[in-house]
Amino acid sequence: MAQPLTQVREQNSRAGQVRLGVWIELVTIVWMVIEGSVALSVGFATRSVSLQGFGLDSIVELIAGGILLWRLLVEQGGGSTERIEAAERRASWVTAISLFALTAYIVGDSAFAFVTRTQPEASWWGVGLAIAAAIIMPLLWQGKLRVAKRIGSSALEADAACSVTCAYMSLTLLAGLLLNRTFGWWWADPLAALGLVYFLVQEGREALHEARTGETCSCGDGEDSCAC
Repeated sequence: MAQPLTQVREQNSRAGQVRLGVWIELVTIVWMVIEGSVALSVGFATRSVSLQGFGLDSIVELIAGGILLWRLLVEQGGGSTERIEAAERRASWVTAISLFALTAYIVGDSAFAFVTRTQPEASWWGVGLAIAAAIIMPLLWQGKLRVAKRIGSSALEADAACSVTCAYMSLTLLAGLLLNRTFGWWWADPLAALGLVYFLVQEGREALHEARTGETCSCGDGEDSCAC
């Protein structure tokens, strides 16, 4: 029996949105590779705790993005609902565990920097990266959120909201790097790193909540946020 025309159109529309989601996630993965590589190489070279933390967060986002890409490809290939839901839960568990581990690392590294009064070297590479991330991440957020709502993907919606969080993190990073470079305030760098912890814990709690319940948090305040 032939399918109704409206049903065929809905299926074609959803397939188109899934393809768009695949491309957006591919762009995200490419950017996270660039962001993580620059942040980590410059961060360790200049002894910048904030850049190191930002780079490690990029690695976490890269892993989660890879799992989300797999989730979209599963649906694109006609995978079952059970496989799709399993992929979304797996992405949430990996993200939550990685973010909590990263939080512990940053707190320890920042404390060590304060105790030893480690002075990071100023770098325009780090400043440029922070500015680029502050511009690119909101654009990715808009694209991901649009696709997530149209295909009903809670994992992609959470990933979209956390792209905005990454933009906030880049602004925090930028402030610490500029204060260190302009005024020589060495403590601004580990302080900025500790500022990243707020966002990391928030993301981690929301990812953990989603992994346990399947409900999406919004990585921020608002009607869609949830208490974990």
